[in-house]
Amino acid sequence: MPGTENVNKQRNLGGALGIVVLLFALCYRFFPGILHFEPQTQIQTSTTSPLGGKPWVIDQSTPLIAEGENGQPIVGTTLAEAISMGPPAPVTKEVATLLKSARKQEEEGKLFEPPGNNAVGLYRQVLGQDPNNPAALDALARIGGAVRDWSLAALERGDEAEAQRYAAQFAELPHSENELEILRARLKTLREVMPMLAAAAELLKQGRLIGEGDNNALAVYRKVLEIDPANKIADEGLARIEEGFLDRALDAAAQDEFASADTILAEASTIRPGSQALLDTRSQIEGLRRQRGETVLAQARSALDAGNADLAETLAKSAQAISTDLSGLDEFNERLRNARLYANFEPGQVFSDRFLDTTGVAPPVVVIPAGEFSMGSPASEEGHRDDEEPQRQVRIITGFAMGQTEVTVAEFRQFASTVGYRSDAERLGTGSVYDESSGRMNDRRGIDWRRDYKGDRASDKLPVLNVSWNDANEYVAWLSQRTGKRYRLPSEAEFEYVLRAGSQSRFWWGDGDPEKVVANVTGDGDRSPSKRSWGRAFDDYSDGFWGPAPVKTYPPNPFGVYDLDGNLSEWVDDCWHDNYTRAPRDSAAWINPGCVRRVIRGGSWGSSPEQIRSAYRLSVPADARSARVGFRVVREL
Repeated sequence: MPGTENVNKQRNLGGALGIVVLLFALCYRFFPGILHFEPQTQIQTSTTSPLGGKPWVIDQSTPLIAEGENGQPIVGTTLAEAISMGPPAPVTKEVATLLKSARKQEEEGKLFEPPGNNAVGLYRQVLGQDPNNPAALDALARIGGAVRDWSLAALERGDEAEAQRYAAQFAELPHSENELEILRARLKTLREVMPMLAAAAELLKQGRLIGEGDNNALAVYRKVLEIDPANKIADEGLARIEEGFLDRALDAAAQDEFASADTILAEASTIRPGSQALLDTRSQIEGLRRQRGETVLAQARSALDAGNADLAETLAKSAQAISTDLSGLDEFNERLRNARLYANFEPGQVFSDRFLDTTGVAPPVVVIPAGEFSMGSPASEEGHRDDEEPQRQVRIITGFAMGQTEVTVAEFRQFASTVGYRSDAERLGTGSVYDESSGRMNDRRGIDWRRDYKGDRASDKLPVLNVSWNDANEYVAWLSQRTGKRYRLPSEAEFEYVLRAGSQSRFWWGDGDPEKVVANVTGDGDRSPSKRSWGRAFDDYSDGFWGPAPVKTYPPNPFGVYDLDGNLSEWVDDCWHDNYTRAPRDSAAWINPGCVRRVIRGGSWGSSPEQIRSAYRLSVPADARSARVGFRVVREL
């Protein structure tokens, strides 16, 4: 046996030789140029036919990227892989020369031509000498894939001859039998549809795009697509037909003929349903439609501003017909409704009409919103009376503005002095005053609208009293003449609607006693100059006045009107009826020609709580005068 020293030397020499062999293999694998061999380069090619004028492109492939144990990428072949693969098979110098020539021809796009010196032929010569040469095998597979794609591209263009030539070349190269079968099936389909495509093209030239039966381009293209759903020529033909429809639709929309444009678009949508061109055209027409609608709506606004509500409504309807979802249309319709109902005023707005022939203005009025309410009182309401039934729904559909306050002494004086008017109290010689000694209302000579409830000279801000229905009616007729507008007394329905101000309770503030000062009504805290108190009054309430208060002393109700529920009871236009049977369902006054008794509504400074109720009404002769009764105006809109 050899000695230990010899054994160690042999082991070391063997290990060194192994390392040398391994290094040689690695160098041979990754750096073949060092040992004078051609490198085995992976080549990728484009699928563009060289016959199309573009060069055949070869790109160096990217190196293999693997992932190591720590997750970091490893570029190239790993050491373990190199050892397991072993050194590649040697390539002869002749094979290397052929590969170099083949790659050069491939780079220049000379795949099949010229004969005897083309890439495919040279790669086949390589395989003749080295049947398993990976570079040649990969190259032929790569060229085969490109030729297959060229054949498919020719099929897409409808070039049957070129598609057939490439398919034949593909059959001679490495290929998938399934892919070859698909190519041949597509060629067969192309041969079947080509005559049909030619016929359709001729029909297009003749302008026979659509029509009944099969003798039109549209019908022929559809048949082609039934046979070959992916046929691009047929799809392009349909696109040309569709384009004609879309152009006509745009022309119609440009002429504001949107109904016609919609009809044409509906026809176009059957040619290529959901096409991008169809969607784009529809969007363009919608833009034109909206633009035109906005123009017409602007004209409608101008007409409304000029006071021509009829023209404004006609234009608004045209705008809506053009574009149903037009922005601003709802707002305009609300303005138009207000113009119709409120004569371009707004609910809650306060205004005064100027006199036409002299200085002065009519009493301020507040615009009342339209609405609906239940008029009268139910039998279950405390204080209910038979003349307050049957309850009925009343719709306020005619716009009006009600006097913000009762007519004042100053306002009535302007009327009386201007026309020299003599009131019923003046002609009959008596009026009503409050007698502090007895606590009653008494008639007294020399009392008229110029006096307050005690018979003293009335201040300008007090509501005028001791005026009859006849006096009030003469005043509103004078206002109409002076302003050129229609003034009148409120109807009973209008008065109760405004008094309730959206409520259906016993009083407008609720069913019980008021929790704060709301009006000039009887309260158990009120005291006369001689310390009299009311026998029937609201509990825990005092408004600070015994007798009428100046107008606007107390807050307005929710509709912006003052003193409807107190201060003075007020004349309305209606004749007296014992109940509401056969009463109007709208806000019109219920008038019988020649009637002598009229209605007063609303409580006064001396009314009991039952008489303050929103439904309370009273029958009074038209010439009656009282220190508890006044009136206010209504201005029609």
